Amino acid sequence: MSVGREVLHDSGAGHATGESVFIDDRPRAQGELEVGYVGAPVSAGRLKRVDAAKALAIPGVVAVFTAADLRHNRWGAIVADQPLLVSDEIGHIDEPVCVVAAETREALEAARRAISIEVEEGAPVYDIDEAAARGLILYRSQGLSRGDAAAAMARAPHRLSGSLEIGGQEHFYLESQASVVYPLEDGQLEIHTSSQHPTEVQHVCAEALGLRQHQVVCVVKRMGGAFGGKESQAAPFAAMAALVASRLKRAARIVLSKDDDMRTTGKRHPFKNRYEVGFDADGRILALRVELRADGGAYTDLSPSILDRAAFHVDGAYHIPDIRVDGMVCRTNRHSNTAFRGFGGPQGNLTIENILEEIALFLKKDAFEVRRLNVYGVDERNTTHYGQLVENNLLPELFARLHETSGYAERLESVQAFNASRVGKLRGLAMTAVKFGIAFTTRFLNQANALVNVHRDGTVQVSTGATEMGQGVNTKIRQVVAEAFAIETEMVRVMPTSTEKNHNTSPTAASSGADLNGAAALAACEEIKARLAPVAQGAGKTLSWPELIDRAYRERVALGAYGYFRTEGLDFDAATRRGRAFKYFTQGTAVSEVEIDEYTGDLKLRRVDILMDLGRPLNCGIDRGQVVGGFIQGAGWMTTESLAYDAKGRLTSSSPTTYKIPGIQDAPRIFNVVLLDQPGNDGGIRRSKASGEPPLLLSASVLMAVKNALSQRSGSLPGLRCPATPEEILMRLPEPAQG
Repeated sequence: MSVGREVLHDSGAGHATGESVFIDDRPRAQGELEVGYVGAPVSAGRLKRVDAAKALAIPGVVAVFTAADLRHNRWGAIVADQPLLVSDEIGHIDEPVCVVAAETREALEAARRAISIEVEEGAPVYDIDEAAARGLILYRSQGLSRGDAAAAMARAPHRLSGSLEIGGQEHFYLESQASVVYPLEDGQLEIHTSSQHPTEVQHVCAEALGLRQHQVVCVVKRMGGAFGGKESQAAPFAAMAALVASRLKRAARIVLSKDDDMRTTGKRHPFKNRYEVGFDADGRILALRVELRADGGAYTDLSPSILDRAAFHVDGAYHIPDIRVDGMVCRTNRHSNTAFRGFGGPQGNLTIENILEEIALFLKKDAFEVRRLNVYGVDERNTTHYGQLVENNLLPELFARLHETSGYAERLESVQAFNASRVGKLRGLAMTAVKFGIAFTTRFLNQANALVNVHRDGTVQVSTGATEMGQGVNTKIRQVVAEAFAIETEMVRVMPTSTEKNHNTSPTAASSGADLNGAAALAACEEIKARLAPVAQGAGKTLSWPELIDRAYRERVALGAYGYFRTEGLDFDAATRRGRAFKYFTQGTAVSEVEIDEYTGDLKLRRVDILMDLGRPLNCGIDRGQVVGGFIQGAGWMTTESLAYDAKGRLTSSSPTTYKIPGIQDAPRIFNVVLLDQPGNDGGIRRSKASGEPPLLLSASVLMAVKNALSQRSGSLPGLRCPATPEEILMRLPEPAQG
């Protein structure tokens, strides 16, 4: 059995030894050019003129291209409203205006400094509420609702209203946006890129240059991280290199510096969410109204789908009988915000967890009891606000079991005793949950294809539309194929993703990479096995796998197959806003304990306990790594990762020295992760459940633990913003007593 084993990541050794090849590791081709861009000097206004004369006089500078050199200058994953290069209106500072090609990186950087850009500066908008007031809306949600929230609110014994401000987050992948483009005969292009979506890169580059899609091949071997930041936004940078390669007939390489990458690319969407909640004396929610406001930045990108997923997840793990969720994506003069692990789900989920914490503080109850009271039921109270049944619901069990195994009750008493007896240190404890829907909410993306080729020695090559960004999807697919053929995993190799082998691929996103592409590969395997069965039966004896394959070849049996898979059962109706939006839900709970220094605001994560239902994991080791990594990335968003901008709108926290991702000192001192033994899931491939995005949502427990700590000292409801940096914590703390 290959599935379920802790097979090593197929690139693990290569990553550790440095043998893994990333884009900028590819050998330089003869005559290859270095490519870069020059960005807009202001956040809003109009482009008047680009003067490249001084740049072109620099030795080694070959060409400067502008929007006029493109056949098509608009792109967008949903709405084609974003220019590849500014031609008129400027959307944000550092937005690419022109492309530079040079013989060396030194000449490239000198040229970028020498180019003069003349603009007519406008008045930028940076604030979500200001954008909403001025009607700068990129997308307005049709809303989700159940019952009559207004009437139920009026009847509720208790009501609270408030808002939650949620900051953005930088993806901080280790490999910046990077592409190498090779011009081929007959005007064809071969693009090697660090992208989650090879097909989008293929299509955007073809359209930009006036080519047909069959003239462009996009290849992705691996990425040095992505987290959503390379789902849509890899394409425009690849198009810059493609423009140079196509016009100059020379290989072209673009590799962004970390500063350029961070200043130009989009982030996780900041949200400002308003809510009103009605509840009874026990803390049971009776009515909820939420307005989600997202900062989309200058262009649409994937914002509508991200806002919709936030609305789908505003219930979290909890049943709300009467609810109304509305939302909008506001246009500001920031970089165009984009996909990020969780894709809006974390911003929705964090809102309900914050509301439940506020209810508990208001009623002077333990927040765990309020959450357990509201959690989705198994046989009743088990339908979402958009009409989907929560099947195989393990949330009550997850709450009960983690409450016991984490020692929650005893630790709560210990935390309260600590806070009562100490000055200068303050502790908090919180448990939160996740119920994350697995599937693309855009229905047509829920499909995949795969090519499986069996060679005469019995070894197998597999090609799918999945892209490997470190998450182990290739290893999981390898295990699925090995189990299908009853061979060792060493006999299977997953090949680089290429649009000439796997066409019209969906992005590797929405935690669906293994589900979709693994199922497509399995379908191809089953077709090959069906052809092999008569060969095995006619042999008259038991054949080894290599013998069977050789015999099949000699009998002229096809040993390659194309497999296709589409997710069935998705029936969410965009008009009625009802139906099954997701194939299944990945569920989990987490308990976090924090300690705060009252004099500095410094925060330490003392202990984290996580219990996840991942069905029957394809690879427990990889899935455990996803749980740990996702949670820590989320904890960084909750506490340290603060985006800072100057008065002109330029990102100033644009490097490892100014933007603080979690380090080893930020990891919990005690970190317990348990995967629930639950083979009953029938949603994912081989009864597995997706593990990429759901664990990140459990990091809400960290922010709620901070809120819990602050409330114990102040005795009031702290309007805590995310991230809870030391500065933010200090602003919410009363002056500590002198001890």
